[in-house]
Amino acid sequence: MSLNREGKKEVVAEFSARLAKAQAIVLAEYRGLPVEKITQLRAKARASGVYLRVLKNTLARRAVQGTPFEKLADQMIGPLAYGVSDDPVSAAKLLHAYAKENDKLVIKGGAIPGQVMSAKEVGSLASLPSRDELIAKLMGTMQAPVTTFVQTLNQVPSKFVRTLAAVRDQKERQAA
Repeated sequence: MSLNREGKKEVVAEFSARLAKAQAIVLAEYRGLPVEKITQLRAKARASGVYLRVLKNTLARRAVQGTPFEKLADQMIGPLAYGVSDDPVSAAKLLHAYAKENDKLVIKGGAIPGQVMSAKEVGSLASLPSRDELIAKLMGTMQAPVTTFVQTLNQVPSKFVRTLAAVRDQKERQAA
């Protein structure tokens, strides 16, 4: 179904608004991918917080104008699905993992603000831990010294109680 001029302006405005808040965009060619596979990909994208959109390249080129992803316009060739995420790693992880499962989905490239990436660089970005994983590691690292300190403090009264128990047992054996 083709869009009229007003509909196209709305699509470009919506996509531009998403790109203004985005930290990463990944381009993937979906030529030959069945509709049910694309539907599965969209469901996975929604679940992981990635905005996935199939868009005409002319509209996408207009949408990236004036955004940090403007240099990506040269790579917008062929039938593309655009993965946009607020987290620099989410879109790359999602599309890279799905491309491994389905050989018809091919990563063409991507960008983070101000830098265009090749397909290989998108794969490298996908191998990085996500924001949530990094926060969990940071919290574990921050919690480790506190946990060790509490365990050390707990050992002093525990050792004292064990010493008293040993003295009690020794006196009971001497009395018997």
